[in-house]
Amino acid sequence: MPELNKYNDKLVFGLDIGTRSIVGSVGYMEKNRFHVIAHYVKEHETRAMLDGQIHDIGKVSETISKVKKELEMQIQAPLKDVCIAAAGRVLKTITVHIDYELPAEQQINNEQVYSLDLMGVEKAYDIIREEDSDIKFYCVGYTVIKYYLNDYMITNLEGHKAKKISADVLATFLPEDVVDGLYTAVEEADLNVANMTLEPIAAINIAIPQNYRLLNIALVDVGAGTSDISITKDGSIIAYGMIPHAGDELTETLVSRYLVDFNTAETIKRASVLNKQISFKDIMGLKQKVSPQEVRETYAPTVEAMTREIADKIKELNGGKSVSAVFVVGGGGKVSGFTSSLAGYLDIPEERVALRGAEVLTEIDFIREGIKKDPLLVTPIGICLSFYDQKNNFIFVHINDERIKLYDNDKLTVTDAAMQIGFPNEDLFPKRGKELEFTVNGEKRMIRGLPGEPAIITINGEPANIHSKIIKNDRIYITESTMGTAAEATIDRLPEYKNSMTFIINGQSVICPCFVQVNGELKPGDYSISSGDAIEILNYYTVEQVLRFLDIEYDSMNIRLNNRTALLGDLVYENFNLDFEAFPDKTEDEIPVYEDDTEPSETGQPEISAAEAFHDTKPINSAITVIINNTPVILKNKNRYIFVDILDFYPFDTSVAGGSELITTINGERCDFTGVINNGDVLEIYWK
Repeated sequence: MPELNKYNDKLVFGLDIGTRSIVGSVGYMEKNRFHVIAHYVKEHETRAMLDGQIHDIGKVSETISKVKKELEMQIQAPLKDVCIAAAGRVLKTITVHIDYELPAEQQINNEQVYSLDLMGVEKAYDIIREEDSDIKFYCVGYTVIKYYLNDYMITNLEGHKAKKISADVLATFLPEDVVDGLYTAVEEADLNVANMTLEPIAAINIAIPQNYRLLNIALVDVGAGTSDISITKDGSIIAYGMIPHAGDELTETLVSRYLVDFNTAETIKRASVLNKQISFKDIMGLKQKVSPQEVRETYAPTVEAMTREIADKIKELNGGKSVSAVFVVGGGGKVSGFTSSLAGYLDIPEERVALRGAEVLTEIDFIREGIKKDPLLVTPIGICLSFYDQKNNFIFVHINDERIKLYDNDKLTVTDAAMQIGFPNEDLFPKRGKELEFTVNGEKRMIRGLPGEPAIITINGEPANIHSKIIKNDRIYITESTMGTAAEATIDRLPEYKNSMTFIINGQSVICPCFVQVNGELKPGDYSISSGDAIEILNYYTVEQVLRFLDIEYDSMNIRLNNRTALLGDLVYENFNLDFEAFPDKTEDEIPVYEDDTEPSETGQPEISAAEAFHDTKPINSAITVIINNTPVILKNKNRYIFVDILDFYPFDTSVAGGSELITTINGERCDFTGVINNGDVLEIYWK
């Protein structure tokens, strides 16, 4: 071995802490090639680890110490820092469906899609916290499997109009106790964690080059106890998963078939892969000889069951569809029939499911003799290479003065930190004020409240937003978003509302105020609408109401509506003709006289509402004086007066618009044409 002292400060130590064994590799990067100068494998002496999780920290730490000591002997130098990985089998994957109801149909923008994604991740967080309330989890990645527009599946929501958007979101989490266990075991072996990644990522770093990741590819790492799966698409790893079946299950099939111990069965399995005949003794001491073909036929049903389950998991992680290709690493995938069976269940050509071995290690130089290029080396060397990216590690940041640990996938944003501390998603985005819901002529109507202000975010004192990237030791402060003003409206702001309507009375145009019923009661135009109100815009009068409004004693009248004899209950619409004349046989003594019992106001005029004026039939002939646009005007010949009456005495043409808005006031207060006026009132009418 060449002199290596000059590389001591460049050496990287990668440790693959597996269920059956611990694999250590040491090397350095030079001219874009990684050189392995030391490698050692040590099996656990006890079952200190199960399914990738440490159960006996002390025992695992002892084994790590032995691997470290052996590697130090090989390189003749001390090792202080190590790169490790969390097993894919300890990842927890949650799939959720999330709906986002919009206040009204609108065009979907990128911010709303992003919010929908986060709602899905937050829902997955809530589910996993409920399942394991005593364990803290880190989100290490998520992907949207499907989007829905008004419950119909769609590829891209942005730009479409919708009342409701939905998504199926797959989020992956890593338990904190797994991370803490790995850190503790390593530290007890007198090592410092320089970098931590996930085993599926480490394997992909070797097995699937970056330019391949634009394709929709699955990587299957068939280990001893589990088969770990990861999916790439559009340049990123979009999903992780695993099934609890792998190489040991094949070995156990041979244990039952040939009545041998586990190690002998493992030897038989490996011989079948090498196409070698093997002789062995069973537990009864009987010598047997089996051909590789017979061994393969024995475990073939197990291979079928395993690959079927792997294919189903790949489709689930990939949004219900197959992938373009599959790369297989790990010893369990080397058995006969594995790749062809997996291709069949994925419904893709056999050549698109390939075992990745020595060919993926072409840019790896093994300086130490005796190291065979094998799929088993993919993960430990990938762990070493992850050091050079300095990604997929755990970092610490402060958010609202709380120190938290985050899994850094090189895409961390403020949102990730907010979710880690349970900051509500709705407190990041502006909140609209309460909406106003009512009906107009039986049709539902809704007015949205005003939006509030978004959350105020700073990173290290500088303004930021929810998309801002974060790095280790950042100090983040979030002040929750605010709620906007509740929706409000008055009747006169409704598009159906009109101030007045015109009738043709005895050949003359007469302007009458429009009336509105709210929950069965007459209300003026400036009435403030409340939620639940049932509003009816009355675009008509009855004959009786017209005559009452005009103070005409209809008992003495012959009435015709549009040239036909009319009844008092007939409806009179805009521009209808209403004609009337006194009956010829009526005398003045026969016309009824009504006495007033209304309490007089300080002005001497009875106080009465516009609604009462609409119904009242008690005539009191009196004149009043008002000031209109600084001009004194006498109003006469009516029992009571509302604003519209001034048009009979003051020259103002409302039919020709002199501006965008007609302003009417009584004593400086805005009013509509139904506003009651009294003696001495100061009135204004003008176009604005």
